[in-house]
Amino acid sequence: MPNVRRRLLTLVLCLGLTGLCAIWAQPAAAADPVLVGAGDIADCLSIGDEATANLLDGIAGTVFTAGDNAYPNGASSDYSSCYAPNWGRHKARTRPSPGNHEYLTSGASGYFGYYGASAGPSGLGYYSYDLGAWHIVSLNSEVDGSDMSAQIQWLKDDLAAHPAACTLGYWHKPLFSSGEHGDLLDMQAVWNVLHEHGADIVINGHDHDYERFAPQNASGKEERPGGIREIVVGTGGADLRTFTHTAANSEFRLSGSYGVLRLTLHPANYDWEFLPVSGDIADSGSAICH
Repeated sequence: MPNVRRRLLTLVLCLGLTGLCAIWAQPAAAADPVLVGAGDIADCLSIGDEATANLLDGIAGTVFTAGDNAYPNGASSDYSSCYAPNWGRHKARTRPSPGNHEYLTSGASGYFGYYGASAGPSGLGYYSYDLGAWHIVSLNSEVDGSDMSAQIQWLKDDLAAHPAACTLGYWHKPLFSSGEHGDLLDMQAVWNVLHEHGADIVINGHDHDYERFAPQNASGKEERPGGIREIVVGTGGADLRTFTHTAANSEFRLSGSYGVLRLTLHPANYDWEFLPVSGDIADSGSAICH
């Protein structure tokens, strides 16, 4: 049984002037789980991925990736040469998602070959797991047609089977963004399913910047309570970009800084922090689950 679950009691007997005394001691409760990561990560032409990997070295918890993990093509050689030397040292605790660059290699075979079982069933690119009281879904924004329909049906079944108090999803292409790529409708139907099941947070990459949105529905209408908060964190190490406009409901934007997003997942609420490589917390806050 893991140490954090052992309930060890230590009886300390002491004999003093006032007689026999007994002290019962218990270990502190385990900390709430942490989910940390970014998208748009490893490029052999950049040193940004080394800097963000150094941040991960000092942060315990589960690591996520929000796609475009290994440039330029997501090939096995890109993973071995560009990703493995930095973010790869956290491979054992990483739960990834694929991006469009992964699919520049046929069937994203470099991605599935590198991560193995940690990426879910080979060839699908979507799966789920639990962290504490939270249910987490890692999805694939790079499929279309009947494959997207299969993913949506899987998501409906998965969320129905895991009615958690708090739910989080992550994938590559954002539905809302003030960055170069802007709003992308690829995952609007997925967002609707998450919204119907009371999901709390969506994390994306694709635009190489950091942006946090107010809770909203799939049509972009702000909802408090009930909406999903989207955070774009395409700051893992690839070339950084600037914003081209300000999307509706955008609450915080930061360009020009590599960094990672750290989420502390409490049983009924969560804390978020964007940690730039400069060392200061650039954005932070807390919210309760629906």
